[in-house]
Amino acid sequence: MSGKKRKEMVPVIVVILLIVLVGCVGALTAVIKRMTPSDERMDVRTYYGLTSDDDVALVLQNTVSDRKAKMIDGHIYLDYDTVSDVLGGRFYWDEANQKMLYSTPSEVISISPDSNTYTAGGKEKTEEYPIICEKEDTVYLALEFIEQYMQIMVTKSENPDKVIISYKFGTQKTVTVTEDTVVRYRGGIKSEILTDVKKKDKLVLLETLDEWSRVATEDGFDGYIKNDSISDAKEEKIEYQGEFNETYTSLTRDYKINLAWHQVTSEDANKALSEVLSGTKGINVLSPTWFSVTGTDGAISSLASADYVKTAHEAGKEVWGLVDNFNSSVSTLATLSNTASRNHLVEMLLSEAKRVGLDGINVDFESMTKEEAPHFIQFIRELSIGCRKNQLVLSVDDPVPEFTTYYNRKEQGIVADYVIIMGYDEHTEGSEKAGSVASLPFVEKGITQTLKEVPANKVINGMPFYTRMWYTDTTGSVTSEILGMSQAGQSVENMGMTSAWDEKTSQNYAELETGSGKYQMWLEDEQSLEEKLKLFQKYELAGVAEWKLGLERNSVWDLIEQYLK
Repeated sequence: MSGKKRKEMVPVIVVILLIVLVGCVGALTAVIKRMTPSDERMDVRTYYGLTSDDDVALVLQNTVSDRKAKMIDGHIYLDYDTVSDVLGGRFYWDEANQKMLYSTPSEVISISPDSNTYTAGGKEKTEEYPIICEKEDTVYLALEFIEQYMQIMVTKSENPDKVIISYKFGTQKTVTVTEDTVVRYRGGIKSEILTDVKKKDKLVLLETLDEWSRVATEDGFDGYIKNDSISDAKEEKIEYQGEFNETYTSLTRDYKINLAWHQVTSEDANKALSEVLSGTKGINVLSPTWFSVTGTDGAISSLASADYVKTAHEAGKEVWGLVDNFNSSVSTLATLSNTASRNHLVEMLLSEAKRVGLDGINVDFESMTKEEAPHFIQFIRELSIGCRKNQLVLSVDDPVPEFTTYYNRKEQGIVADYVIIMGYDEHTEGSEKAGSVASLPFVEKGITQTLKEVPANKVINGMPFYTRMWYTDTTGSVTSEILGMSQAGQSVENMGMTSAWDEKTSQNYAELETGSGKYQMWLEDEQSLEEKLKLFQKYELAGVAEWKLGLERNSVWDLIEQYLK
């Protein structure tokens, strides 16, 4: 190669090297930029979603809420839905009368909007602010007042206005910061910074990811921190530190309850009590189906009999009269959402209880909707006041919680004496396919879910004394009929059905194929009932209940008594 050619190639090589160098520098810069944490800070008003001057950020149990409190004349107010639905307060908005009601164990306090006075315990009390305000069609309650009547702990701060509320107490996971660092809006070093944290600061652990953890700070930020900047999590007990203390006395018994529902449809049925009880053993509570709501004004029909109660008492049994909402022509919503109607209903029940000498009232309102549920729980609160004053046991019948979480069993378990699980109707009239009335997994799930809200010493598990015989024709149409225990067993024998123990349901299963269709039964018998009684024992429940008298075999009473000793 000539010298001239070599000289011509030098610039080309230099250019290539420069291009490579620039590329390397660019790549290195990109890597450095990608690896460098962002120092951009998020605007706190944007973070809390504050759009109006009177908005107050709301942090509920370590989590930033989409809901906003309001600053009105220098006082913080929470909207009614937050207080009742989230915090679980006993405040109830009486829409028709435009009043806020608050139930204590002994009375109902009534508060008018824009008023700073109310009467409690026979004394007029005055606050320095309106207790209730209405703004833009929303009802608000003063936070300072709420603190007096709820177990909540509140921390307030400014710039921006913010209120942090703790309302769940027990245990929580916490971590300690191991080095000065920051909490970010999202997991990742490029996410905006929410706040600074220092070494030894304590954070509440909300969620653990691969490299980041979601945490809550004491000053109301809910964000993310790198896992290598925090200690291992530990359980920490949190207790209510406020002054509010409301004690609900209870008439729970110091023995296990064995309640039998007695379906009474006429006054003549009352007279047959002695005959109905013959052959039974161990029952200590009878619940006759005596009362039914017959009008939206709170009127009821009654089959209550003093002679029935006298006979039961002589046999050593209490009587808890049952009230239902089974009249399809009477709106449960219209009845319970009206304060005057609720009051009338309570007065009628208490009057009848006094007239015949009842020991308790059993509430069996079924097929409740989400819309009806808040009014129902207010009815239970108000009825509990009257029952407490008259020494009447108050029990409430609930379906299993799986599809009725909105029933507010926690509140029932506080204000009522017993919560009875109707541990049956897993498959019932109208079901699209044949199935068990009360398989063991269904029953156990109902118990465990209820125990998350109600203490075991107030939970009674209801058991069926009946079986459904299902018939599925060749078109797939399903029908069923209810059979008592003896009747079901006799049908298996008479029809030549094959039966065997089914481990999945813990029941004897019988079926018969015919040319026109299939008969099926998941039998409730001594064997299946014993498995349910084992659950009663396992979870240390307050008792059992049976639907209904007359469908059982006499042999079940010895079995039940054996487990209730």
